[in-house]
Amino acid sequence: MSLVNDPSPDKPRLAVIFGGRSSEHGVSCLTAREILAVIDRDRYEVLPVGITRDGAWVEETAQWDELEPGTLPSVREDRPAFAWERLRDVDVVFPVLHGPWGEDGTIQGLLEMADVRYVGAGVLASAVSMDKPFTKTVFSAAGLPQLPYVTIRPWEWKQERSKVEDRIRALGLPVFVKPARAGSSSGVMMVESWGALETAVLAAREFDPKVIVESAARGKRELECAVIQRATGKPTASLVGEITVAEESEHEFYDFEAKYLDGTSKNVVPADISVTLSERIRTYAVQAFEAVGCEGLARVDFFLTDDGLVINEINTMPGFTPYSMFPRLWEATGVSYTDLVDRLIQLALQRDTGLR
Repeated sequence: MSLVNDPSPDKPRLAVIFGGRSSEHGVSCLTAREILAVIDRDRYEVLPVGITRDGAWVEETAQWDELEPGTLPSVREDRPAFAWERLRDVDVVFPVLHGPWGEDGTIQGLLEMADVRYVGAGVLASAVSMDKPFTKTVFSAAGLPQLPYVTIRPWEWKQERSKVEDRIRALGLPVFVKPARAGSSSGVMMVESWGALETAVLAAREFDPKVIVESAARGKRELECAVIQRATGKPTASLVGEITVAEESEHEFYDFEAKYLDGTSKNVVPADISVTLSERIRTYAVQAFEAVGCEGLARVDFFLTDDGLVINEINTMPGFTPYSMFPRLWEATGVSYTDLVDRLIQLALQRDTGLR
């Protein structure tokens, strides 16, 4: 039960927090710009709050001039400072933060301590979903199919490298090397020869000292499904979409540049798959949502391989521009971008803070 900060009787006070210290800072700014553009100012009193790359909280408009091609916006350091205490005067927060120090349970914990309602998953679900090895442990317990993987903890790479490399070699080539707690494919490399393994691990460790190495399946298609909660709390899944990368692209997989900078990726909605497979993916997506303990929204990613369907990961605050897969999936399912944003805010206003 919430002790303080009941929603205002007139217009609820909504803070949209974005930017942050992670490598996904620019993506967060893009998402915030689009969300702020569609929020009904007749229904909500809106307060945009930016977090700079250095962690300073500022009053930010999220209105950037025309961006150069291949660039992302950034929270401006010369904006007026924002006092954290002002969060206690807010009815609900939309934390549009991607990656560590935002999507990983940190901002959620701050808001829980302040007794402020917010959009999206709670502390535990956010933290687990941000950590790929922990997510896989939960998925395994839920009986969801996955690809083989190896976790490299910081001390293992320094003290037991040969043992770790033996475990990785058992996966066979090729493999994907990823930071354990990063998103948007930041720091991800595909390794096709063992001589390139160390370089890939060191590149991933630039983003996170903890690394995960996954088997790269053959005949892989990347499929995605979005999940939101209904007012009753029951989750429901969208249609299924597919990510494709243009054949002429220089990218071997759906990496950060392909996602956000050079326009070589394409979202196909709905995906060209059978009804049976679509229903299976939607069922798995809801199961993953519930297994992790998500709230509000999530996007669940899958691979369709030569050996069958496997789940890849879950994102508790997926990309949210009108061109991102999450809102496009809901638009194809019958929920507009504007309605989707409003539904998530209303859902957050209706739920209690604290233990739920």
